[in-house]
Amino acid sequence: MVDQTSSPGAVADLAAPVKAAQRIASIDVLRGVALCGILVMNIPIFAFSSRAIFRPQAAGGFEGLDYVTWLGSHLLFDMKMMSIFSMLFGAGIVLFATKALEKRGRAAGLHYFRMLWLFVFGMMHAWIIWEGDILVMYALVGMIVFPLWRLRAKWLLIIAMVLLPVGMAINLANGKFFSFARGEYEKSVAAAALGEETDVKPWAVEAWAGRLDEATGEREGGIVEMFEISPELVEREVNAMRGSIAQRIAFRGPDILWMQTSGILMWGLWRVGGCFVLGMALYKWGVFSATRSTKFYALMTALGFAIGWPIIGTGVASNTQHEFDIVHLFIAGWNYNYVGSMFVAFGWVGLVMLMCKHNVLRPLQIGLSAIGRMAFTNYIMQSLICGFIFFGLSGLGLGLFGKLSRAETMPIVFGIWVFQIGASVWWLKRFRFGPLEWAWRSLTYWKAQPMARSSAG
Repeated sequence: MVDQTSSPGAVADLAAPVKAAQRIASIDVLRGVALCGILVMNIPIFAFSSRAIFRPQAAGGFEGLDYVTWLGSHLLFDMKMMSIFSMLFGAGIVLFATKALEKRGRAAGLHYFRMLWLFVFGMMHAWIIWEGDILVMYALVGMIVFPLWRLRAKWLLIIAMVLLPVGMAINLANGKFFSFARGEYEKSVAAAALGEETDVKPWAVEAWAGRLDEATGEREGGIVEMFEISPELVEREVNAMRGSIAQRIAFRGPDILWMQTSGILMWGLWRVGGCFVLGMALYKWGVFSATRSTKFYALMTALGFAIGWPIIGTGVASNTQHEFDIVHLFIAGWNYNYVGSMFVAFGWVGLVMLMCKHNVLRPLQIGLSAIGRMAFTNYIMQSLICGFIFFGLSGLGLGLFGKLSRAETMPIVFGIWVFQIGASVWWLKRFRFGPLEWAWRSLTYWKAQPMARSSAG
């Protein structure tokens, strides 16, 4: 999470929060919007089979109101909010490092110690609370891109433009390999049915369909098991997710490991890292401060949505036509949203900056700002609440995993939004930091920080 008020220096000075007049409130509001939107995209992973991310028609309903829910969330939030959140994280790196140099003359040590603790928090979150953690990826990628923060904005933009397309290229390469492997498997099945010999590549067949168990004659693992959905797989996942923490980890453990290893190399370093670096550039250009002209933000909003939505809509039509076939998704299907989501993210940034610049919907801004200032706490809180609702934590919970439709999860999302706005506003009237922000800050400086507002200097 981005701690925009963090500033290294002598511990007593560093611990002091940035005064209200110095805060970039628009960043807090934007971060709050992003965190609320991230919940919309995370809740299907809590509520349904994790494979439904790849094939949304396979779980949660894909007709009527359920389809409208999916389409709306896809157009407005999917990858858009993560992109904004990542850009703000990159902006936070620059702000943190700048203040570190001002007060201490160096920044790298504190930054890497800070990322180390974020990594620890992320590991606990992923393996104990929820498997969809993003903190580990943020911590590791944040360590990698940190040396770039000193560069001028134009060079940061160029680097971001180099990093971001790599993710699409990797998707395409994977898709081409998947297509070849599936073709080899289909040839082997056809040859076996006819009792003919075939020159298919056994390693490609195994990559697609999994390793053959000679005793049972069945295959396990492979690309199919990673991405395709079968009634048997969904039943196994439902049973695991309604069971104990150990059962959940046993089932989704491979997904966690993939996310924390291959996922970073194949996707996180390029998409997340590219957004981090882009956020550094936008911060240096003052885009997140709501100080650019109204014309600038209006144009950013209009062009972002006008360019992004048609690209995403084309992807929706293409993916629907191909029934969300996994090979098509990797070759082309996901890349529509990969590109379009960046433009829509810019549209969101422009819209929120306009709202802040002209002080529109002030009460809503206050609530979103409070969520944004406690983003770390609220992110983990969302996992705890959804974990309790859908699969339970330590044997306690409602066990609604696999029982609700896609549309039926939306009232839960709205309820969490309202609760977190109220709780965050209440908390920040009494304390300087959210609970986890305080813990992270205290661990970074290796000293307990003053928490209550009455102790502020």
